[in-house]
Amino acid sequence: MRPLQISADTAVKLAEKLGIPLERLMHMPQHILMEKLMELSKEEEGNKSNNEE
Repeated sequence: MRPLQISADTAVKLAEKLGIPLERLMHMPQHILMEKLMELSKEEEGNKSNNEE
């Protein structure tokens, strides 16, 4: 499997946000990464709506 086609800066930021090692992120299948990004997005939306109330 080839590494994800994202910039180094983006990879570092994603690894920090997702709380996973950079090496693991770069070799993660794209469909799993997309699922994790969707979960992260839902969490942030939930936090944002809680702060508005």
